[in-house]
Amino acid sequence: MTPSVAPAVAHLSDPHLTTGALGAEPARGLHRALSRVLALDPRPTCVVITGDLTDHGRADEYAALRAVIGDFPLPLHLAVGNHDDREALSSAFSSSPHLSENGDTRYLAEYPELTVIVLDSLIPGSAKGKLGAEQLAWLDSALAQRPHVPVFVCVHHPPAPVGIPFLDGMGLDDGPALEEVVARHPNVVRVLSGHVHRPTVSAFGASLLTTAPSTYRQSGLVRSAKTPMGYVHEPTGFLLHQRTGRGWVTHTVQVSHTSGLIGHY
Repeated sequence: MTPSVAPAVAHLSDPHLTTGALGAEPARGLHRALSRVLALDPRPTCVVITGDLTDHGRADEYAALRAVIGDFPLPLHLAVGNHDDREALSSAFSSSPHLSENGDTRYLAEYPELTVIVLDSLIPGSAKGKLGAEQLAWLDSALAQRPHVPVFVCVHHPPAPVGIPFLDGMGLDDGPALEEVVARHPNVVRVLSGHVHRPTVSAFGASLLTTAPSTYRQSGLVRSAKTPMGYVHEPTGFLLHQRTGRGWVTHTVQVSHTSGLIGHY
């Protein structure tokens, strides 16, 4: 008998695709990260990109994103970030499998051994995020649909502090309310976020909250509010959440600074 493949989710974030003279590096970073995903053996069940898909939310930037991910052979789910535009994203991907069937930016994707729920935390014109009571109630109901199946809840803005004051000032405003919902559902194995441009892990409800590194550029570990925030030349990468015989484990997979295998698509 052939052994079954353990389910896994590749968690990418913050590609910040743009066009023109500055467009090559972010596009190359996302393509290289996705190519690294394809070289994993076995390959993950699906891929999630937790927001800031583009730098300005323009239609031409979403066209560039489509060019990078259009031929990617694994299921890939997109979340909206504060640099995105909800309507432009929905318009660009309404007929694709990367959002819901009708282009909604809040949706769930069900697989035999796991569920991915993508939330929309965008507040237009603000770096902060918020879900709102209606979306939280929708999440509560969605989490109850398959109570014995592992769930990944995906939202761009981290719903808890990460210890970097500049970034903690622009997190998810109703993070405590989200934590209350997550705590009621022990099948939530991870809450996946972006926005931070760094890998972090913290307790959240009865689960774990992870933020993924950016596929483009990384934030400095600036723990003082008196120190200016900026970017550092650290490796791009992504997280791989994989089920083992006793639960789930999260790997940080470096991309730009390693000699790891790269796939092709």
